[in-house]
Amino acid sequence: MIRFRRGRVVASALAVLAVGVGSACSAPGSSSNTNASTTGPIKMAVVDAQSGQLSSLGAWEYKGAKLAVDQWNAKGGVNGRKIQLDVFDDTGDPTIGTNLARKIASEGYVAMIGTAESAVTVAMAPVLQQAKIPSITSGQSPSITAVKSPFQFLNGPTSTTYDETLAKYLVDQKDLKSIAFISNNGSYGKGEHDAFGKALADRGIKPVDDQVVTTDQKDFSAALTSIRQKNPQVLFVGTEEVEAGLIVKQARELGLNATVAGAAPMGTTVYLQTSGAANAEGTVVSSPYLSNDTSDASRSFAQAYKTAYNEDAELHGAKSFDGTNIFLTAMKNSNAATGQQLADAIRATKYPGLLGTFTFDQTGVGIHATSIGVITGGKLIATATS
Repeated sequence: MIRFRRGRVVASALAVLAVGVGSACSAPGSSSNTNASTTGPIKMAVVDAQSGQLSSLGAWEYKGAKLAVDQWNAKGGVNGRKIQLDVFDDTGDPTIGTNLARKIASEGYVAMIGTAESAVTVAMAPVLQQAKIPSITSGQSPSITAVKSPFQFLNGPTSTTYDETLAKYLVDQKDLKSIAFISNNGSYGKGEHDAFGKALADRGIKPVDDQVVTTDQKDFSAALTSIRQKNPQVLFVGTEEVEAGLIVKQARELGLNATVAGAAPMGTTVYLQTSGAANAEGTVVSSPYLSNDTSDASRSFAQAYKTAYNEDAELHGAKSFDGTNIFLTAMKNSNAATGQQLADAIRATKYPGLLGTFTFDQTGVGIHATSIGVITGGKLIATATS
């Protein structure tokens, strides 16, 4: 099923690229969602990277969203209407994401899950806002809320929350103050860099080294050699999971033994597999979802995910599962409203999700706390904080 969908995804993306900007689709933002039907299936889109370095994020997001839709459809859908879930490949490229925003606006989609990449989310937001299509992103850069779109929601906290929690644990609780940075120059990396930098500055701490790499970089020896010379207690990594794994693997090979710390990407299996379990041991992770065994809801989700895909659930699947359920709950409560009414219904939804109880503020953020876990024995284990 997934393999079939991915083929469709690639075809969709290629089609968008082939027709070029604005030729087959409406002009940017020209649709006011008038193509949304009031009968037949309710059309939802998942837009994420399904190919390239960020494809693991896209695969997890799609699986979480599909699981939620399958459960709703098995119970009859939303007010008697089934949900049609289609997935599109943005490849992690903001330009392709913008083209896809125009496409889903012109083809009657009423809501969008995605993307997991902050820069793509920011690029798509103006088109979706003009078309009045609500979207829930897994991106966490503060640049997303800075767009100030009333149609843009987040299914997790921003980096500000992730990194304040991290600073409380490392500095306030563990008294670790010699900290070096390595982050990438993408939207996610910059958000992490700035948010953790502010959390440290609020405590009177300046990083002992501050290295910025590119999003497609593979060799970090120069940056890591500079950091090693400062002998920091903590290496803060502000990149997505594949790049973080490569950085930590190379850091250990260079003899850099500082405690590694970062946000949710470093709690994933992709990070563990890329860095190697021994290199990842002791990594400190700030995340709103640390385990599949924290509540009856997380255990039920993890079992359903395992049954559907024969793999363990993780953060991004949980986030999109929550986001999709929020959409569908809001649609049910608003009698399948679209556009501004649907956005208002989402903002009014108080949803007890896997990441906590969602209460959306005016910036579109629904979750306002994270917890600390430490990779121990190859698993992310919740840690007591004070």
